Amino acid sequence: MPYETINYSVADRIATITVNRPDKLNALNDRVIAELGNAIESAREDADVGGIILTGAGRAFVAGADISELKNHGAVSAKALAQRGQAVFRRYETSPKPTVAAVNGFALGGGCELAMACHIRIASEAAKFGQPEVRLGLIPGYGGTQRLPRLIGKGRAFQLLLTGETIDASEAYRIGLANRVVPANELMAAATTMLHTILANGPLAVAYCIESVNRGCDLTLDEALTLEATAFGLLAATDDKREGTQAFLEKRPPRFTGA
Repeated sequence: MPYETINYSVADRIATITVNRPDKLNALNDRVIAELGNAIESAREDADVGGIILTGAGRAFVAGADISELKNHGAVSAKALAQRGQAVFRRYETSPKPTVAAVNGFALGGGCELAMACHIRIASEAAKFGQPEVRLGLIPGYGGTQRLPRLIGKGRAFQLLLTGETIDASEAYRIGLANRVVPANELMAAATTMLHTILANGPLAVAYCIESVNRGCDLTLDEALTLEATAFGLLAATDDKREGTQAFLEKRPPRFTGA
């Protein structure tokens, strides 16, 4: 389908979604949110897609919300806006196909929230992260107050959320917000290599790993362990498990089919 604010392409089992408003530093408005939602649905439904890379055009990943649009919202419309964004970001987070954020520059506000909704974050050395909403008299609306403490711990999350400060890629890596930092000219190659490493594994196992982590974080440990054991048992009955174990014993690469 045609897009106005993003680019979408598929190659070698990877869907690349690029937010493409470089003149606005890829700021999120209603159109971008809607198109991000359409793009992740396309990737999730396409049998030729095994994983997704999300990035930005120009010198920003996503530099936050479009303030010119945001300033016109009141209580009711702002809540609806937040819920629409949360629903779209949740589709990236719950995708059974791995999502990798290739953070090429500014990931502020909604951009940081979008990166956090992805399973893995690879940052360029030029990347900047932050949740500056308090400086606008607001709080994050797309999941920042919930995902940030889950990723980096409550104390560090409070510091970033309450000060509104911006941190660089090395600090994001140090506190666990970024999984890896690479030179800018190696970013997309690093994200692609990461995804190819994941896609060499059993697709059902990858999907169940994602589901077990996502659902288990909101359960008690005993409930989460039951969830894990159930997933383990279901996978043990698959063709992929039989192929994976046989390939290991025969010392050859497995040929997974997702069945």
